[in-house]
Formats: sequence, structure tokens, C-alpha cells
Amino acid sequence: MKGFFKTFENDHWVMPYLRKYKGLLGLVLFLGFMTFFCGGALMFNSGYLISRAATHPFNILMIYVPIVLARAFGIGRPAFRYAERLTSHNWVLRIVSDFRKRLYQSVEKQAVAIRQTHQTGDVLSILAEDIDHIENLYLRTVFPLVIGWLLYLFVVIGIGYFNWAFGLLMLLLLGVIVLVMPLLSVAANGKREFQARQVQRRFYTQLTDAVLGLGDWLISGRREAFLQRQDQPIDQIATLRRSDHYFQWWRNFAIQLIFGAAIVLIVWWAGVTFTHNQAEANWVAAFGLALFPTIEPFANMSQGVSEWPVYRDSIQRVNRLDENAPAEPAEQTTIETPATLRVDHLNFTYAGAQRQVISDLSLTVKPGEKLALLGPSGTGKSTLLKLILGDEQPTSGQVTLNDLPVARLQDQRAQLFGVLDQQPYLFNTTVMNNVRLGNLKATDEDVRRVIKAVELDDLIGSLPDGYNTQVQEAGSRFSGGERQRLSLARILLQDAPIIILDEPTVSLDPITEQHLLDTVFDVLHDKTIIWVTHHLAGIQHVNQVRFIENGQFDMQGTPQELYRTNARFRALYDLDRGR
Repeated sequence: MKGFFKTFENDHWVMPYLRKYKGLLGLVLFLGFMTFFCGGALMFNSGYLISRAATHPFNILMIYVPIVLARAFGIGRPAFRYAERLTSHNWVLRIVSDFRKRLYQSVEKQAVAIRQTHQTGDVLSILAEDIDHIENLYLRTVFPLVIGWLLYLFVVIGIGYFNWAFGLLMLLLLGVIVLVMPLLSVAANGKREFQARQVQRRFYTQLTDAVLGLGDWLISGRREAFLQRQDQPIDQIATLRRSDHYFQWWRNFAIQLIFGAAIVLIVWWAGVTFTHNQAEANWVAAFGLALFPTIEPFANMSQGVSEWPVYRDSIQRVNRLDENAPAEPAEQTTIETPATLRVDHLNFTYAGAQRQVISDLSLTVKPGEKLALLGPSGTGKSTLLKLILGDEQPTSGQVTLNDLPVARLQDQRAQLFGVLDQQPYLFNTTVMNNVRLGNLKATDEDVRRVIKAVELDDLIGSLPDGYNTQVQEAGSRFSGGERQRLSLARILLQDAPIIILDEPTVSLDPITEQHLLDTVFDVLHDKTIIWVTHHLAGIQHVNQVRFIENGQFDMQGTPQELYRTNARFRALYDLDRGR
């Protein structure tokens, strides 16, 4: 119980919604209790009615009331069950709806931080599994547990009303089912449930990442290794599930034995208590049958509680999403464009890392200037872009636009920066809708204008449905170069003054690459461009070149100056040209 209360001690995800819908929760629990109360009352009344009718009453009116009650309880049980199911799912769906909304907002707000600390599959696991786990927490644990305890108290108090000593015996005997068995399930089976979920979660992450890199597995000829890697967690889960089912069988068997003993004892007690005359004897069957409908909620309590470790882990994981939430900027400032970008003595080290990624970098990019950032992988190019965009905060130094810190301009980010990266995402909708994402207020004519600017008008015009053609998921209908041009059209529609090009041609062939670069720099001639690249194709389009190595600028200047004065740049340029 200590672990239970500790889980909710600092919880700010689950408990607020319990309080928000507490009235509906009370109704759910009442309807659930009434479902099984009607079932027990029906059996109790039926036992009395059968016994009373067997004595051949002289007048039907002598058993008229039990007959009416049998009809009432018989109708009441399914009616309450239907209302309880309807209300409980309504309650859960309300909570889950609010929960999903808040979770997606949290992920959106912390997208960059989450991307650095979570793998793709792990993020999908949080979005998909954890919400379902918390939904099941209510349906499979909270509701059955509370309803079971209410019935337990009702049965014990009801029997104790007639005989407190026998009521105390039932308190102890049924307490084994509703208290000891759930605790035993958590101790013995909860660990296996938790381990199975952990293996499943790792498998989800591993499989997602493996599928994303499926091409590499096939190219390297490691198809069998790929399949074997997926078999191992499946076997682990199967082993844990077998142990789980074995434990459940024995636990349920023990519950049935204890429950059977309770029935025998109640029949014996009723026989001793209500056999002084014929009229009292009619109650023996009533008490003997009344307990049978409670076996379902009593048995469900143990299984629901055994899954608590899984639910606790999900609650803790979603609460941890907010632990490293980026602080809201104290103040948002409006900036006028065009803007001069300055990087002033910038230093940056990732949390927990030893190596400094960016070391004392300074840079000035004037409006309309074209800058190329060169350097090997892992030298800080992408990190510098994150700092410029405000996705990361520097350890020291600052990034400013017109002398205003970028961190204070995040509300205007979409109006200040456009980004074209290696794999721009296209959604499974029309060409028109995909391009219009750059500016939702753009007209159809605006979209056609930017499509023509990136030289895709002939291609789109040749398609059967023209601008209403579905691009398919991730833009699979189009080639890599065509997808980049569609994304470039989106950026043109966005009309931001500063454009970030993060190796947009890395997966293209040399001819397509050169043609795309010519188009990019032509249509963005009036924009400030910061272009990250790993080789020198198209370098003639830029005003200045900065070569980053080990987090510092190793060489800088115009392409022409560097070719004349820097032997390393000249060698790289000639190598890129195949000379």
C-alpha cells in the first residue's frame, strides 16, 4: 500500500481527472454495486420462493410478493449491468479523451527534449500503451476492487446482523478472497506481469527501430539475424505468459475452494439458525443461494490487482514527461524583419555528456546572406542549427536576431524560420493540402504559383487528378527530389525570412542534387539561407563558408577566397568535382 500511495503522492496526471469526474465515478460504483446486489437479491428471493412454494400455500397471495420481487430483481440485474457498462465506459472515455489531449500537448511542447531522451519506438509506446494501461486501471482494477469491497462489507454486515460471531467468521473467510489473494497476486504474479510488459515495451522499441532501418538489414545480408532478433523477446513473453496462466489457474482454484467452503458454512449456519419451525426453514435456501453472484466480482479483484505494477509504471512514465519540461520564457518579444542573426561566443554540452559539442563559436549572418556550414558528421553542425532555432539552450553565450535572444522569439518561430531537412514529411492527403501547410490562409492560386516556382507545375498537371492527387503516406507517390520540391514549395508559401537547409540533398543522385540546389537558391534568392552540407556541390551559390570541426570553426571565408588560399578546401572541392 505504501507503493500505491507513493505513486499518487506527486501525481498530476491521473488524480486531477478522478476529482474532475468524481460525480460520474460515484454513479458508476453505485450502478456496479446494484448490479451484483440485484443478482444476490434475486438468488436470495428465489431460494425463499422455491422453498415457500414447496409447502403448498393455500393462497397464491402468500407468495405474490416474492414473485413480484423475482421479476423486479430479474429485470434490475441486466438493467443495472447495462447502465453500469454504459456509464463506466462514458466515464473512462471522458478521462482518456482529456488524458490523450494533455499527453499530445506535452509531447508537442517537449518534442525536442523527448527526441533526445527517447527512441522512436519508446515514444510510440508512451502514446499508445500507457494510455491504454491507465484506461484499464479503471476498468479492470479500480471498479472491480471498490465494488468487490462494498459487496464484501454488505455480506459481512448482513450476516452479522443475524449472528455477529458467524459474521466475524465470514469476515475472515471471505477476507482471504478479497484481501489476501489480491496481495498474494501482486507479490507473486505482479512481477511477472511487469516483466512481460517491460519485454513487450523493449520489443516494441526494438522492432520499430529495426523496421525503420530495414533497408540496412537487407543490404547487409542479415535477414536471418533480423528475424532471430525478433524471436527472442517473443519467446520471453510466451514463457512469462505461461507462468502467469499457471499461477492464475491455481489462484482461481483456491478462490473457488474457499468460496465453496463459505457456501457450505452459510448453509450449515442457516440450517442451525432457521429450522425451529417450517416458516423459518424457508430461509435456509435463500441464504445458501444469495452468495453465489458475488463470486464474479470477488474473483476479478485478484486479477485486477495483479496488474497494478504495470499501471504504476505507466503512471510514473507519463508523470516523468513533465519533469524536464522546458521553462516557459519569461517574456515574448516581437521582432521586425529582415533580421541579422548573431551567434555570440556560444558553448554547448548535452546533459550528462563529457565532451563539449560547441566551443566558443561566434558568427554573424546578415539579411539575404547565404552561409554554408561544412564538416564531418558529429562535429556540431546539427547542434548549431538546434541552438539557432531555439530547440536547445546554450550552456553559455547566446543566439540573437536583431540583438533579441531567440528563446524570446519562439512565438514567432514559424514566421522567422523555414526548415528543409533530409526527409521532409508529406501527409497522406492531396498535393494542394500538403503545400498549403506552409500557410493555411493561402489561396489555390498561391499554391499553384509556388508549385510553378519549384518547377513541378508540369508534373502536377500531368497527374489524373492534378492538385487533388493523393501524395500517399510519407509522399511515396513521388521521388526523393520531387518530395523535396514539394516541401520547398511549402517553405515558399510560408515566406519566412531565414531558411535552414539541413542536408536536403543527402539521398539524391548528383544530377538531381545539382538541379534541386539550383532551384532552391534561385527561388530563395532574397532569403537568408543557412545550409548544412557534407560536401561542396552547389557551393558557388553561397556568400560565405564555415567549416566546423570539434565544435569550432576551422576555416572560413568566401568559396573563391578559400579555393585560392586554403589547400584543404581546394582539395575537397576538386575531389567533389572528380578531378
